[in-house]
Amino acid sequence: MQPNRLKHSSAEQLQQLPRPVVAWAGHYQAGDKVAAHSHPRAQLLYAVQGVMQVHTPGSVWTIPSHRALWLPPGVEHDLLMMSDVQMRTLYIDAAVAQTLGQECRAVTVSALLKELILALLQEPAEYPQPGRGDHLVALILSEIQGAACQTMHLPWPQDRRLQRVCQWLLDSVGTSHSIEQLAEMSGASSRTLMRLFSKETGLSYRQWLRQLQLAEAVLRLQRGEPVARIAAALGYRSPSAFTAMFKRSFALSPQLYAQRTMLLATTQSSDAG
Repeated sequence: MQPNRLKHSSAEQLQQLPRPVVAWAGHYQAGDKVAAHSHPRAQLLYAVQGVMQVHTPGSVWTIPSHRALWLPPGVEHDLLMMSDVQMRTLYIDAAVAQTLGQECRAVTVSALLKELILALLQEPAEYPQPGRGDHLVALILSEIQGAACQTMHLPWPQDRRLQRVCQWLLDSVGTSHSIEQLAEMSGASSRTLMRLFSKETGLSYRQWLRQLQLAEAVLRLQRGEPVARIAAALGYRSPSAFTAMFKRSFALSPQLYAQRTMLLATTQSSDAG
């Protein structure tokens, strides 16, 4: 299903349309980056195919194709495409968005919400009012309001010493180093580093590292990598140890998670293409 050619193809031009919700479609290649920016509207940052890494003030989010990131108006963010990405995103008028939350959050995209987004893309950018577009928008806002939240972010510190450590961990997932080695890298003592993790991120070092591993695992599962290879890449001694960690967080095994993700991605890609 191909979106109609929009009269205003630029995402920035869409911000100015006198409609409560507007949809935009874009395509990116793996490795593409979108520099830090913000919008006057709220955004439901969503892709029907691919995985994005999104940096917001204080957090790093990994967003696979069956989830979306809610960004309130004015929130600065940048993007890194972890794979080829087919973007199908929404921009919501700031006044309308007030009832949908003032904090960033990752949400599950229901089958209905996905279909509604694709349907809105079939309407003219400045859809007639009243009309079908208005009905779609009302349902979209209802679905966003009720969407289940997902923990898919890494709290990001402000302390420069801890930032160096977190960036290194982000760039070298699976490489094992003791807290003493990390402390030496940061220029702080191990005790100070542990205290900084708790103070700056609200998580212990081990909790923060587990969140990082989960985000990496989700990315690799969506790429179709075997569980054994993922476990080894993340530094686990066995696939069963990795599976136990994953199941504690997602309430299902990585194998089942991968099956559901593949099925949903196939359906979404078919509908979008």
